[in-house]
Amino acid sequence: MKLLLLAALLGCLAAASAAPTRELRWCVTSETELRKCSDLAAAAPVFACVRRNSILDCMRAIHAREADAITLDGGDIYQAGLDDYGLHPIIAEEYQSASETCYYAVAVVKKGSGFGFQDLQGKKSCHTGVGKSAGWNIPIGTLLSKELIKWKGSDDISLEEAVSNFFLESCAPGATVSKLCNLCKGDCSKTHSEPYYNYDGAFKCLTENKGEVAFVKHLTVPESEKENYELLCKDNSRAPIDNYANCNLARVPAHAVVTRKDQDMADFIWTSLNSVENFNLFSSEAYAGAKNLMFKDSTKKLVQLPPNTDHFVYLGPTYITILNSLKKVNIPSTPSNALKWCVVGSNEATKCDSWSDAANNDPEIVCTKAHSFEECLKKIMREEADAVTVDGGEVYTAGKCGLVPVMVEQYDQEQCSSTGAPGSSYYAVAVVKKDSGVTWNTLKGRKSCHTGLGRNAGWNIPMGRLFEITQDCNFTKVFSSSCAPGADTNSPLCAQCAGNADSMFKCKASSEERYYGYAGAFRCLVEGAGDVAFIKHTIVEENTGANVPDWAKGSKSSDFQLICPEMEQPVPVTEFSSCNLARVSAHAVVTRPETRDRVVNLLKDQQEKFGLNGTDDSFKMFESDSAKNLLFKDSTKCLKEIPATTDYEGFLGKEYMKVMSSLRHCQEFTSDLEKMCTFHSCQTH
Repeated sequence: MKLLLLAALLGCLAAASAAPTRELRWCVTSETELRKCSDLAAAAPVFACVRRNSILDCMRAIHAREADAITLDGGDIYQAGLDDYGLHPIIAEEYQSASETCYYAVAVVKKGSGFGFQDLQGKKSCHTGVGKSAGWNIPIGTLLSKELIKWKGSDDISLEEAVSNFFLESCAPGATVSKLCNLCKGDCSKTHSEPYYNYDGAFKCLTENKGEVAFVKHLTVPESEKENYELLCKDNSRAPIDNYANCNLARVPAHAVVTRKDQDMADFIWTSLNSVENFNLFSSEAYAGAKNLMFKDSTKKLVQLPPNTDHFVYLGPTYITILNSLKKVNIPSTPSNALKWCVVGSNEATKCDSWSDAANNDPEIVCTKAHSFEECLKKIMREEADAVTVDGGEVYTAGKCGLVPVMVEQYDQEQCSSTGAPGSSYYAVAVVKKDSGVTWNTLKGRKSCHTGLGRNAGWNIPMGRLFEITQDCNFTKVFSSSCAPGADTNSPLCAQCAGNADSMFKCKASSEERYYGYAGAFRCLVEGAGDVAFIKHTIVEENTGANVPDWAKGSKSSDFQLICPEMEQPVPVTEFSSCNLARVSAHAVVTRPETRDRVVNLLKDQQEKFGLNGTDDSFKMFESDSAKNLLFKDSTKCLKEIPATTDYEGFLGKEYMKVMSSLRHCQEFTSDLEKMCTFHSCQTH
């Protein structure tokens, strides 16, 4: 008897050890989807299934830790990221070609039906669902932007009412206005219990002659039926189904798996999905003709997103702008005419507060503090800030994230009065002490001073030039130690940094690190913390001679020299035009595309008052007291508008883009934000 009990106990222990110790609870919204999930759980016991009635209910369940994951489209990803749910995307679906984590929103019609996109008023429409990207947000946002749908905002009538007044009848699952459900076959819910829900449902609504146009993604129409259908283009023409790259309403981010903000959970979900064998995650054929259960059937594979990617970064400013246009409700924490300027560090905050006081609410200048310029870019993307001045390296990152350069610093007074004159450029140079024996060819083993990681003159240009020579991203093989603010504080790249007067904020990428920025990198050289400083060509002259900071007292410009790859020996600092590392664009103000004109007009107004020859002496935009180059470079004479047709690549120029492309072989020095933004190209196309 004892032997039998022991055997039974061992059997239970064996069974327990064989069972998964942790479950991944996938949320599903229909009985058909539950069947697929249950089959997945049978094939891979780490999975469990949680049934809820709607996507919103699934969001609530994941937030409440009653479920762990669900795959959502862009519109739902946006809602999931809001404070009510606090979820974020962790894994994206990939379609067609490698790294193609975007898709096209298109308007599909029957061939020969004889109307264009601008003739949709009074037609019958089929939508994947209210709030869905391809089926609602993009087409309705496009119709609003072209003023084909007339809508004054939700204070007048709801958006759904405005849409129902535009179309004759519709099936828009999830709608609350009955006319938008007239064409639906089931209960008009955003679940698979409505036959016309989602891509295949909206297309079915068209094929069964309920609607005259279906708003879907570009892969929806089956190969066998393509010859019977066409796409509506925004210019009112038509195109074959396969011409979606040139005839579409927008390019939008792929569907993505979302979960709570928990990196351990994100890694567990990724590992669990990759461990699935003998089960096709991307097929719904076995489930009574259903499509896109759990994942889109067109998915080729799943791709893990960079850590800390949130819904704003994943969707990008262009898509966020479309979503905001669908609300037409302005509920900002500050007045709509306020300019929310992002500042980094206490010194910038102090100057910005002075600006705000001088502006005296006409317009209101609101100062928004961030820990770094990268965080400033995130705040601008999230509409928590409107603008910030950054150097070319940060313009590059901002451009990758869908932001735009709108005004550029001009350092030549004569160019300020010249209509259409471009902004300034400057030279990136390498400065050494005179007679130090340091040349470009003897840099190995020396100590280096950089304006900041990812900055133009201080990092991108010199490190790009070094990489072209060495083809090695390990720059510690060149320099024994450095101060490159923004680098890992435990790395040799931060060893020479000093922090503030209390030795705090060491290697921080802000003015609180004394060796940060142009003047800071030069100070690093002057005080002997480094043997070479990578800065811009005007800095030596600006910080030597009379009226200089205490740390530079007694220094003369002739005490320093320039080194460059083209010259074996150092040359005087006045010879920057022949001995430099590159010529690059001046610093620029960046903002979101939709706020471009407002920011430009406000800054033009502000520099008339507080610029070099402004009408109000109570504040000086281009002067700094407590430190150098706060908010703008102190050498700035005026800000010049960058043409609206010039994108970040055009602003930075081909040579600079070439250097950046070379340096991007060193992914370890690419910022997390840039990695998030360049994971897919929807934001920047």
